[in-house]
Amino acid sequence: MSVVGAVLRLCRPAAGSLVLSVLAGVGAAGAAVGLMATSAWLISRAAQHPPVLHLMVAIVAVRAFGIGRGVLRYVERLTGHDAAFRVLGALRVRTFRRLERLAPAGLAGYRRGDLVARLVDDVESVLDVIVRVVLPITVAAVTGLGSVVLVASLLPAAGAALAAGLVIVGVGVPLVQSAAVRRADARLAPLRGSLTAGTVDLLRGLPDLVACGAVGDTLAQLDRTDRALLAAARRSSATAGVSAAVTALCTGLSVLAGLAAGAVAVRSGALDGELLAVVVLTPLAVFEIAGMVPAAAQRLGAARAALARLADIAAAADPAPDPARPRPVPAGPPTVRLEAVGAGWTPGQRVLHGVSLTLRPGRRVALVGPSGAGKSTVAALLVRWLDPLAGRVTLNGVDLRELRGDDVRSTVGYLGDDAYLFDSTIEANLRIGRPGATPAELESALAEARLLDWVRSLPQGLATPVGEHGMALSGGQRRRLALARALLADFPVLVLDEPTEHLDEQTATALTRDLLEATRGRTVLLITHRRTDLSAVDEVVELQSGGRVHPADTAHGTEAARPAELPPCADETRARDGGLVNLRP
Repeated sequence: MSVVGAVLRLCRPAAGSLVLSVLAGVGAAGAAVGLMATSAWLISRAAQHPPVLHLMVAIVAVRAFGIGRGVLRYVERLTGHDAAFRVLGALRVRTFRRLERLAPAGLAGYRRGDLVARLVDDVESVLDVIVRVVLPITVAAVTGLGSVVLVASLLPAAGAALAAGLVIVGVGVPLVQSAAVRRADARLAPLRGSLTAGTVDLLRGLPDLVACGAVGDTLAQLDRTDRALLAAARRSSATAGVSAAVTALCTGLSVLAGLAAGAVAVRSGALDGELLAVVVLTPLAVFEIAGMVPAAAQRLGAARAALARLADIAAAADPAPDPARPRPVPAGPPTVRLEAVGAGWTPGQRVLHGVSLTLRPGRRVALVGPSGAGKSTVAALLVRWLDPLAGRVTLNGVDLRELRGDDVRSTVGYLGDDAYLFDSTIEANLRIGRPGATPAELESALAEARLLDWVRSLPQGLATPVGEHGMALSGGQRRRLALARALLADFPVLVLDEPTEHLDEQTATALTRDLLEATRGRTVLLITHRRTDLSAVDEVVELQSGGRVHPADTAHGTEAARPAELPPCADETRARDGGLVNLRP
């Protein structure tokens, strides 16, 4: 019931449609029972060959019940699904926005495929709760009560037998079924998530798996997950089959009990003969409606696990929560500083230790170091995907924790090595940076990214599709298109995180040169593990593994501490615990 209560709270915006659906459902079910009862009386009475005028009311009633059942059923489905899809859309948007707030730091413990399963399959469980749980149970309860009153008014013994059968089917069977399949249903949602996540990982990493000969092991793991999911579904289905059998048994027993009690009542004169058919046949229509309750209870058990997984997302800690009273972005050319910052992605584990760094207006800084040293953590701090555990990050002297994350990201832009390109046109991907950009502004951004001549040479120009994930473009073209999008957004501060990753040396060198040329006049932090061709930057910062350098690196003076492979720049610095040590040529 807590699950139903949670879903009903979500239904408040669509309460009118949901109430109308319940009323229409009760009306349709009542029309079905009335059609059965009236038809039974009409056939029995017509067998006695009365004057046809004696049958006119029943004939009209049968026609009204028959037409009304179809119309009301249509209204019920229309309004019920309308309410469900309204709630479904609102919940999916809310879940996506929550994932957006948590990404990327707050989702480190989740797999991509599992998140897709939560956003799609688990959210759709709300539709099941509304359409296949709340509505059937409510309709069955109201219709069953009315039918028991009708039959009991004709023959109390038959009414008691019908009530007992409905209690078994509507209460007893769901309780037993829920206890029997709770474990299986609780495993269904996580297993679906694991299967989806494993499939996504297999497809994304297939080239590497083939190269390492690990495809067989991955497929075997997917097969084990699929077998476990199938076993859980079979246990749930077996219980549903038993519930259907019990429902059919109760239906038959109620009909036989009504027939036996009715025969005795007709023989004694306590019941008119034509009403015997009403007593006997009415349970058939009632149990057809009540038979949906066990299935609804089973879906409720499956939805409980799915909604718990959504609640887990909703309860996840925000890695960079917005302040209750955010300050406005300070005016003036932006200066961003890291002041003795310590940070990490996992609670209790720090990647950075006492790192200080200053990005002054118009300066271009290269942050170099091996993979895992914490360079991307610095980028996450600058765009406020992550808050520091120690120290602070400031924008013109204001701590970023006092600003809204979206306001920070309107000033500090981020361009990663995995910048996403949608399966659309070049123009559509560009307009993500600025939806209202003019054609001239689009061409200007492409020109700065050194793509304009290539785009003009295409038969479709800006309308050229880029393919799924931009696979119709080369690696360098994908990076340049992503750069053009970032330039179009016109960020005063731009973080370029490994923009030349996975590119060959010649392409990477050309792209780095074009990146720095296109971003001239902006504040730029270039994060890279490549130490070549950095002569165009104003400052080089080296970050070693563990977010700090060993004391021996700087023990013999600046000249000894300077890495030999770094090119001579105007100002080179090395990150160390407690700050930066200037290393000048």
